Amino acid sequence: MDWGRAKNVLIYAFLVLNLLLCYQLWIDLRDQASANLDFTSLSQDTQAVMEQKDIRVLCPIPAATPQLPDITYHYSGEEQNEPPVELKEPVDSKLIYSSFTELSTALQGQIPDIANYRFDSQESEVGKFVLHPLVDKKWSLFRVRLELINSDQKIIAYRWPKIEIGAGSSDNVQKVLPASQALSSLIEKYFPENSVVKEIELGYYGELFNSESQVASPMWRFMLENGNAYYVDAISADIISPKTTD
Repeated sequence: MDWGRAKNVLIYAFLVLNLLLCYQLWIDLRDQASANLDFTSLSQDTQAVMEQKDIRVLCPIPAATPQLPDITYHYSGEEQNEPPVELKEPVDSKLIYSSFTELSTALQGQIPDIANYRFDSQESEVGKFVLHPLVDKKWSLFRVRLELINSDQKIIAYRWPKIEIGAGSSDNVQKVLPASQALSSLIEKYFPENSVVKEIELGYYGELFNSESQVASPMWRFMLENGNAYYVDAISADIISPKTTD
């Protein structure tokens, strides 16, 4: 028997087998990703536009449609023109990624109500972590920002929004429109070609001007890979694109 030739045949057979297994694994992962992202919630027309415009969605499409009210709040916005407040004791910036609870505990003596904020990785940038206040400890109030200034892996200062959020009225509670419906409108009419959707989140939209009282509606926020944010009113379906925001 020609053992050298038999050895080569076995090597080629194992290579072919590995290729087949890799291909099957890729198919399984692709199918699993498609199932997780739930593209079936989008119409065939919308999926066709996605393919035509080469639009990708790299995050799950939320299926929940809770009933939410409008909320009232008062926001001064004064801190936006003021220098950041220095922390008496800098805090390890890695905690914002590893344990926000531990970070909140470390900062609660220096930043009021830090535990009632949510970290926004999409709006954060080098040297600045962005957090939004929470409505009912669950829904982000977009555009109103607590900024944590960091340097040399330490959080050293902050800008804290002077805001008071009122309770929502039970008289105007409405079921929000599905995220898939809002996404379809954006894909078909607003998103430019080659757009990549990185995150979809339900929250509230905060206007950035001073007044006695302001009203915020439930909003779907769609973050693109290029940093642009599109907001869709979760009740009226009105769309706020980057060109219409401040």
